[in-house]
Order: sequence, then structure tokens, then C-alpha cells
Amino acid sequence: MNIIGIEKSSFIDYPNNICTVLFTGGCNFRCPYCHNSSIVNNTGDRIDEDKIIVFLKKRKKFIDSLCISGGEPTLQKDLYDFICRVKEEDFIIKLDTNGTNPTLLRNLIDKKLIDYVAMDIKAPLAKYPSIVESVVDLKDIQESINILLKNKVEYEFRTTICKELLSIEDIKTIAKELKGCKTYVLQNFRDGETVLAGENKFTSYKAEELKEIEEAISTLLNRVIIR
Repeated sequence: MNIIGIEKSSFIDYPNNICTVLFTGGCNFRCPYCHNSSIVNNTGDRIDEDKIIVFLKKRKKFIDSLCISGGEPTLQKDLYDFICRVKEEDFIIKLDTNGTNPTLLRNLIDKKLIDYVAMDIKAPLAKYPSIVESVVDLKDIQESINILLKNKVEYEFRTTICKELLSIEDIKTIAKELKGCKTYVLQNFRDGETVLAGENKFTSYKAEELKEIEEAISTLLNRVIIR
């Protein structure tokens, strides 16, 4: 596993749990608003997998879960085996993913190796290539959505929004494409020096605009959260 970052304790990355967050290096998307540019570019020192397991064992009294994030974790060839090792230590596991590896996602869910999935929805399906600035197989994205909609695991869909890339109409279209999902999270863009495209390129939505969006899509979805 190419683990190049760790947050030892987080109260926000796994709903209702205190977790350790691991960041895997590299991503198959180049979303310009991404705030993990160093992780996406695989810049950083690799952390030994065995040391991670030892650390988790020592922290059992303080944390009950692990969040595996990135970058894109499902690019890691050893992800399945690593998750099996963590499960042997009785941790619950959350996976953050962009949904480009539905085969692995289904396998992890069917084997009950992950307990929560946060899948990033980058845009309406038709706009994906322009937003992620990469070649993308939309069938894989749709398949991953369908897997989660079967409700075999706790999940949320989430979209990071900024005015330059996603309009209110775009967000409404996403909601229609996810109709009936349990939880949809809108993450308002936050600027900073670690943004992949650079600072001062994108604009966050105002609070009143977010409220308008929430009201417009709430009839299509079971639960909408603004973060």
C-alpha cells in the first residue's frame, strides 16, 4: 500500500466515529478544486504498512475506526489485503472513493470488509470529463452508484461545489441522477494554497445560495447535508 499521509485522530471524517485517516498517494482524476494536491501528485514519504498496523493496535482504546482516503485508494493493488489485515483487528472501515473501480467496491461490500462508503460525485455524468480533466469510463461511475443504491452498506454521495465549475442547475441534475439515495452531501469549496489548480481560482457558494440549493433538491433525496 502506498500510504503517504496519516491523520491520527479525526472527529469529522467518519460520521459518529473517532477514526484514523490514511491517505494513499496518486489519483486517476485531476479535479482542479482538489485540496489534496500533494496526495494527488503522490508527493510525500511512504509510511510502512506494518507500522500502520502496529499504530492502530496501540490506539484501540482511543479510536474505533479507520478511514482510507486519497488520492484514490482503489488504485492500490494491495488495498483488499490491507483492509483484510485491519479487519482482523476489529476496526470498522470507511472507504473514500471516486467510484472508478466498481469491481473492487462490490467485492469489498459483498465480503463485508468495509462498513461505510463515501463516493465523490464530481458532476452530472455528462460533464464528468471536463470536471475531472481525465479520461473517465462513465459506465464505471454509474455502476458504483448502483452498487451503493442497493443499500448493502452505509454510504453517502458527496459533491464539492464551486461557482466556476458547477451551477445550481448542474447540482439539480446530479440530484436527479441520484434520486432516492440515502444521504447526499454538498461540500462547499474552501480555497487554500494546497488546491490543485492554485489559490484564488474558484469561488464558494454563499450561505443563502446553499440553502436555495438544499431546498431545490430535498424532494428528490432522502437526506441532504451541507458541509
